[in-house]
Amino acid sequence: MNMLFVSLMNGTVYGLLLFMVSAGLTLIFGMMGVLNFAHASFYMLGAYFAYSLQGSIGFWGALLVAPILVGLVGVVVERFFLRRVHHHGHAHELLLTFGLSFIITELIKLVFGNYPVNYQIPDALNFAAFTIGGADYPVYRVLMGAIAIVMFIAIYLLLTRTRVGIVVRSAIYRPKMVEALGHNVPLVFMGVFGVGAALAGLAGAVAGAFYTTSPNMALELGVIVFVVVVVGGLGSLGGAMLASLLIGIITSLAISIDASLADFFALFGAREWAENIGGLMTLQVSSLSGSIPFALMLLVLLVRPNGLLGEKD
Repeated sequence: MNMLFVSLMNGTVYGLLLFMVSAGLTLIFGMMGVLNFAHASFYMLGAYFAYSLQGSIGFWGALLVAPILVGLVGVVVERFFLRRVHHHGHAHELLLTFGLSFIITELIKLVFGNYPVNYQIPDALNFAAFTIGGADYPVYRVLMGAIAIVMFIAIYLLLTRTRVGIVVRSAIYRPKMVEALGHNVPLVFMGVFGVGAALAGLAGAVAGAFYTTSPNMALELGVIVFVVVVVGGLGSLGGAMLASLLIGIITSLAISIDASLADFFALFGAREWAENIGGLMTLQVSSLSGSIPFALMLLVLLVRPNGLLGEKD
């Protein structure tokens, strides 16, 4: 029972981390229709900026400043790169951001080296939130989850309860009307892209201290983030949260399961038949945990192509 609770907690926190990264990507696509392949690179930049600033302005100061710096990088990318190719369509945007992700990775390697850096949780936060089954559960995991929940509430209220949110949502569907009312639509889109990048930077600054901060962190998380966005529904903030939690919990539970399909068929007296088939029948569920998100994405695309909470065309 203790193991199940810990697995659920770990899966929930991991899912909330996925949401922190995917929220910016969902916001950018939902508002601008841009699939930013370099989004996970902004996540990595947030971790490295926080690591670089931690020594001079402290951990909390780094958590505040790093996302702002990443947001400024996002503003520059949108203003001087994406805006020039936006009218050519999604293919040019994907190619541009794909190349940009490699450039950012190589710059990180050039400046910090091709190995993990020593970005760690401060001693003041390195204690247990509670103890279960004789094992301590880190308070920092709980903090990461809390930050993700606050982020979700803040974005939702900003988009649905403020004048800024009304202008942003109107600029998506009626850009010429919004422009006629005196609003600068390109500036709105630039701000949205910058905020989306800053959200990814915040996720990196927070998660980089707990997980490993290395030049490979964008590659490790980038593909899963796109899976989250597709499963939840392109442009759906609620869908991104639902998909993140679903993928995080299922993956975490799968890691703790040492059984195989052969064990399942043994309940019906068919273990020998399953073992004779071999292959997937004898593989443990834990060894397949990495492929479960992609299997879930395939299933969702077959049953509901627009995603769990995506709008119908």
